[in-house]
Amino acid sequence: MNDKPIMEEGMKIPLTIKRLGINGEGIGYFKRNVVFVAGALPGEELTAQVTSIKRNFAEARIFKMLKASPHRQTPPCPIYDACGGCQLQHLEYSQQLVEKRDLVMQALDRYLKGTKVRVEKTIGMDDPWHYRNKSQFQTRLKGTKVIAGLFAEGSHQLLDIEQCIVQHPDTTVITNAVKRILEELKIPIYDGKTMKGIVRTIVVRTGVQTGEIQLVLVTTRAKIPNKELLLEKLKAIDINLVSIVQNINKEKTSLIFGDETVTLYGKDTIHEKLGELAFDLSARAFFQLNPSQTVKLYDEIKRAAKLTGKESVVDAYCGVGTIGLWLASGAKEIRGMDVVHESVVDAKANAKKQGVTAKYVTGTAEKWLEVWSNEGFVPDVLTVDPPRTGLADSLLKTIVKVKPKRFVYTSCNPSTLAKDLQQLTKVYNVKYIQPVDMFPQTAQVEAVCLLELK
Repeated sequence: MNDKPIMEEGMKIPLTIKRLGINGEGIGYFKRNVVFVAGALPGEELTAQVTSIKRNFAEARIFKMLKASPHRQTPPCPIYDACGGCQLQHLEYSQQLVEKRDLVMQALDRYLKGTKVRVEKTIGMDDPWHYRNKSQFQTRLKGTKVIAGLFAEGSHQLLDIEQCIVQHPDTTVITNAVKRILEELKIPIYDGKTMKGIVRTIVVRTGVQTGEIQLVLVTTRAKIPNKELLLEKLKAIDINLVSIVQNINKEKTSLIFGDETVTLYGKDTIHEKLGELAFDLSARAFFQLNPSQTVKLYDEIKRAAKLTGKESVVDAYCGVGTIGLWLASGAKEIRGMDVVHESVVDAKANAKKQGVTAKYVTGTAEKWLEVWSNEGFVPDVLTVDPPRTGLADSLLKTIVKVKPKRFVYTSCNPSTLAKDLQQLTKVYNVKYIQPVDMFPQTAQVEAVCLLELK
């Protein structure tokens, strides 16, 4: 009897890549076993070398390419392989959109086998580069040189990123200038091993529509040596730099921000526009990283909501109120909730600024939907945009019980969307799913799903 395993580490195996995985890796099958191959593309034939064997799958690298995809291209970024921030630069953009739609289809096939769902073509960008309005680059000292960037995938090695082709050019220019100034003034730079040094992260956010720029220096303590001269030099970098902020994070943590924030120069916030709406963004406020695609995403939510001016809308996971405010012009009433109290405060302020009457409360969506339902209020339209983990089981049960007529589910993870649809399709019909590419060159895909009560 031969108990030799089908695959072993180091073994070379022939593979044909069938599709892309959720992290942008190629998926092939060897003797019915799933094999994930980093950097491989659908349609490619190759020899792969097994790098690790897990319980339900194996991982491998490309050993020899036998037949390359016609959509394969040379990644334009020089540190693409090391960085890991983008996963699909080696795939032509038009084909990225095709594969992202396929990721949604795969998830539906896994969780809703046999259910027919219309999945539209992915909405992409005309120019899929330089779209990220915010950068958060860690700093370290390399000899006497101050470097800033991201950690190489799966390592503690910091890559010095002088150019990033998915970042807005303003964020790159400011970050590079800050590095030179810190170096020139010999400001102590944080060391992750010893925890010594002061400046640990350079965060830059630009208002794409307004041109206003905010710089945040994340430091290990409040006192910065040579602070006055540092500020003078930072202010001179760019006339659009209207806010310079210090955030203090003393902890040994992978989290960027600490709890204490101090404005060193200019305003506490920068101003940004999204379509007809305007927002003031503080250093730690969440805001979509790709504003031009956000407009397309929110327009898709509006299309799905089918508002006539008579509907009541509940915006669950409302954040600072962006989605509810986007829908407000077509709705009779807007309500929203979030577990983060500061977001609710911002949502109220943003509604007031836009001249919108809306009711925002702190707490979970399931709690408030239940409370309002008991008071006789059931929204005509419920809209949600949850984190990658999807909807809490308690919320799914509440939605199925309360039964809003129309439900618009915006998801950043096709797997959790499809999994949640298993429960929701007990009382709802899935009308369609519209994928939207919010992060070109990465494997991420956003999707707007319209559900209507059976």
